[in-house]
Amino acid sequence: MEILWVLIALVMLSFVLLPVLRRRRGMIEQVPAGHPDAADPADYGFVREEELDIRMPGPDQDLLDVLNVVQRTQDYRAAQQLLAGTEAEGERRWQRVQAFAGAAALELHQRPGGVSDTPGGQWLRVWRAEAPEDAGGAAVHAEFLVQQAWRTSTPGTDDFRIIMEEARDACGQAALLAPGDPIPYIVELSVARGLSYSQQEFEQLWLKILDRAPAHMGAHLAALHYWCEKWHGSRDQAMSFAEAAAARAPQGSLLAAMPLFAVFEHLPEVNLVTGFYQSEVVTKAIHGALFAVHAARPDDPMMAHVRHLLVFFLVRAQRWSEAVNQLIHIDGHVGALPWTLSADPAGEFAVYRALAVAGYEANGGNPASLPH
Repeated sequence: MEILWVLIALVMLSFVLLPVLRRRRGMIEQVPAGHPDAADPADYGFVREEELDIRMPGPDQDLLDVLNVVQRTQDYRAAQQLLAGTEAEGERRWQRVQAFAGAAALELHQRPGGVSDTPGGQWLRVWRAEAPEDAGGAAVHAEFLVQQAWRTSTPGTDDFRIIMEEARDACGQAALLAPGDPIPYIVELSVARGLSYSQQEFEQLWLKILDRAPAHMGAHLAALHYWCEKWHGSRDQAMSFAEAAAARAPQGSLLAAMPLFAVFEHLPEVNLVTGFYQSEVVTKAIHGALFAVHAARPDDPMMAHVRHLLVFFLVRAQRWSEAVNQLIHIDGHVGALPWTLSADPAGEFAVYRALAVAGYEANGGNPASLPH
């Protein structure tokens, strides 16, 4: 009899704990295949999960073409030409610098090299050796070092500090080669977080960026990490930074979406509040991001980043139609928050997409009623 009571208690406990565990950030129950709510993505023109591109948040065919050439030939010159022809103060150049650095870092991880074979990413080393005065190559090298520090070592260790200090020197060299370019200082924002710059030091660095590109969304997102509670600020400081950016955003700027990113960075690991995603703070941040998306240029390079995060919040707020409306603009690419925090970005995105479609259909929607 005692064993029976123990089993009953365990079953009851499972009913209490499972909903809590499923509310952890980034964890959401998947709709199983064959379930009535498991709509076929193809019915909506969506890409199959196995075909989703995890490299970028949205399309940039020029970048993909150049990456393919560089990685196939190990010749850096196509990358050099692409960066030279990309607006220095714009968002796209920052994204391309990150992409080239990430490609080199991934190559090195896959082929670390040895006695008889060449390490991956050799084209970046050749780029720096053959064109030491090229500002694009210097910026990519600095970002490469930053990514290597976060990828291969642990913050606070000697190895991490040594790589980050090398990255800081590389940022300085890149800045000297292009005095008006904000990119070296944007790269240094991650260095500042990793090396624990004081708030005064960080603000001095931030002013250099504001002087060069005051409405740069990528820079604001990089700076937001520093002010977050898990790094060197607090929830209030991060939200104040985001709200100030939104308040001074020029017309048509996606900076109005910054509070939504601040909310995301401070989501509770376990959410025990019923209706949290319908709360005033979250709803206000969602509306700010929706306004930003509506007002910004459709070809804004940061648009996809905002839309991806909106999908996450709109699904959790059970605003199905609005979530599907965002999906039709971004489907196919998943290299953005929040999916990149998952070990399986494509799978995580596909779960949210399936839930959005299921909710949309449960409320009378169908492929024919999709907005165009």
